[in-house]
Amino acid sequence: MTTLIDSGFALLDLDSDGIAWLRLNRPEAANGMSVEFLQAVHAAIMRCHVETAIRAVVLTGEGKNFCAGGDVRTFAAQGANLPDYIREATAWLQTTASALTQLRPPVIAAVHGFAAGGGGFGLVCAADFVIAAESARFMPAAVNVGMVPDAGSTVTLTQIVGLRKAMQIFVTNPTLTAAEALEVGLLTKVVPDDALLAEAFGLAHAIAAGAPAAIAETKRLVWRGLGSTLDAQLPEEARAQSELARTADAHEGLAAVLERRKPIFTGK
Repeated sequence: MTTLIDSGFALLDLDSDGIAWLRLNRPEAANGMSVEFLQAVHAAIMRCHVETAIRAVVLTGEGKNFCAGGDVRTFAAQGANLPDYIREATAWLQTTASALTQLRPPVIAAVHGFAAGGGGFGLVCAADFVIAAESARFMPAAVNVGMVPDAGSTVTLTQIVGLRKAMQIFVTNPTLTAAEALEVGLLTKVVPDDALLAEAFGLAHAIAAGAPAAIAETKRLVWRGLGSTLDAQLPEEARAQSELARTADAHEGLAAVLERRKPIFTGK
């Protein structure tokens, strides 16, 4: 792998197949999010935006947990300055979650330990695929500290699990096991703990073998559809189809079907 970023709080590597590995790196604080931490993670995601070789991103957390959410100790230390600090941290978290959804390559969150709060739970909701270890736990946590859900999760979770279930999760704040999170549709797959990274990278490599422009446009259309209407989305789909029909990958895909073989996509 080639190291693209090693900023302390965020680590970003890229392999020869176009798989980027983004690691949240504050294990001593369960990857709890401070302003500085969020700035580092956002910078790493923006690097993914400009690296055209990336075809999939695997997002993980170093240490025992994926991400415990906002750094409660840092928040409590702000005293009277807490509102200003929370405003800044929230802005960075929102920008970070939005940057994930707007990445052209799909994002696969590989979750172990806890994914909690606006940081951990919110990033899970902003990922395109979520693979979880059997021992993983999920908790929004916001109301327990007198806050509200953020990272756009009041939209994303509601779309993922439905209004009634989202309201129950946000307000009663259960700790969901991986099996329970899978049952309500929050996750893509649950695997044994020791198979987590292999499963996530296996999915990433399968995605990387696909037609990158078609996958990127599919991702864009699905996320755009959250805030759109059918009438607004139909012309967007038609435009994307017309543009993709000009690509070599589209012609290769059609030829492969006719010739009954596996397509070889080049990203052109």
